[in-house]
Amino acid sequence: MTTETKTAPITLTEKALAEVKNIMQDKSVPDGYGLRVGVQGGGCSGMSYLLGFDKAKETDEVFILDGVELIMDKKHAMYVLGMEVDFQDGLNARGFVFSNPQAKSTCGCGSSFSS
Repeated sequence: MTTETKTAPITLTEKALAEVKNIMQDKSVPDGYGLRVGVQGGGCSGMSYLLGFDKAKETDEVFILDGVELIMDKKHAMYVLGMEVDFQDGLNARGFVFSNPQAKSTCGCGSSFSS
């Protein structure tokens, strides 16, 4: 595990960062845990996004975004490079939204993609 000051391969909007901080406080996320962002096989388009709280592992890179530790497996960076994570809280939808320039196609729900 390495903690570096280089730029994270993804960005979180102000709304997304605020929601992550709210969740961390409301759910009493323990010290030493950060926001894990990544991908996994599955979903209707082939790959789906991971977003949750976890401890960093040896194969991870850790970035600090406005006081939030962003944890990402080094192998996942190529799938999410340039991605923006936003949070919507509207009448029609509530939740995190992924805008990924690496995705060649996405599903209707927006939580899976193919590259």
